[in-house]
Amino acid sequence: MTAAPTPSWFLDELAFAGRENLDPVHVSRYDDKEDAGAVEEVALLQRVGLTERSVVVDVGAGTGQFTVAVALSCAKVIAVDVSPVMLRRLETKVATMGLTNVRLVQAGFLTYEHGGPPVDLVYSRFALHHLPDFWKAVALARMRRILRPGGVLRLADVVYDFQPAEVEDGIEAWCATGGDGLRIETEWSRAELEEHVRDEHSTFTWILEPMIERCGFAIERAEHSDDRIFAAYVLRAI
Repeated sequence: MTAAPTPSWFLDELAFAGRENLDPVHVSRYDDKEDAGAVEEVALLQRVGLTERSVVVDVGAGTGQFTVAVALSCAKVIAVDVSPVMLRRLETKVATMGLTNVRLVQAGFLTYEHGGPPVDLVYSRFALHHLPDFWKAVALARMRRILRPGGVLRLADVVYDFQPAEVEDGIEAWCATGGDGLRIETEWSRAELEEHVRDEHSTFTWILEPMIERCGFAIERAEHSDDRIFAAYVLRAI
């Protein structure tokens, strides 16, 4: 069976992947700049249902910090990312570690086509913000469709937990935490944080959370950072 042609109104996910995620230099530095806390994430997911028999889809897998960690604790991981540069980096990790239960797929939230039975767990960290809100809802609905009832979506991202009147103060405070750009190997600069706010599509908690529920999930756990910039959820497929 051949796939249906993509409508001309459909979003080009690669064009929305983020400049830095297509840059080999940035990708080579990513693991030094960003710690996904993957071991702790696996432990959390084991408490909410992950087992050695689970099938996991990691959407927006990036350099695969979570992919390679969870692969040691489940039956299969499908690592999905729209960036070929990120996937090459992950492919090297998988080969180096000798992992045989990881499959790499170049696709995005809107284009990944799942084959086989519904999965037990979908994971997505710092990726959904690349999509405008309309497409976030489409992406959430698609992730729900590949999960079995009772399965878990672990979602973490930059999600602003303040009101519109607080935007200037909230965003300025976050940008002020960025470095001067001299230690580009190990820290996020102010310019990079400003680029995120200006060019990407992070939304508000009070927009995203109703969207999550409308797309067929119960919010089982919601964590908001003290600076009101980051949110992490355990979502149960209804």
